[in-house]
Amino acid sequence: MVEPDDEVREEAPVSIPIDGTLDLHTFRPKDVGVLVPEYLAQCRKKGILRVRVIHGKGVGTLLRTVHALAGRLPEVESFSLAGPLEGGAGATIVTLKPAGPSERDEGGT
Repeated sequence: MVEPDDEVREEAPVSIPIDGTLDLHTFRPKDVGVLVPEYLAQCRKKGILRVRVIHGKGVGTLLRTVHALAGRLPEVESFSLAGPLEGGAGATIVTLKPAGPSERDEGGT
């Protein structure tokens, strides 16, 4: 028998601001594989082409995940560790290619 505390609970989607900075500290590592590409896509739609992804220094697992994802996405022009004033080894700066006219968010949302 499964006790109520043992059940897997689906969490409601979290609304995050699309402002060019994504802090992964508040998300589960298993969500990063979907979250990062979706966040980058939303930034690109809004014309935000320079995105800071904060993954922390830790043991480097999130850093490697972010870099692997960025390296596979065709809309990513480049990525590198942030400079010392933007988080250094604890953050990655992703530069996105501009969206084409049909990809842009013209609604101002």
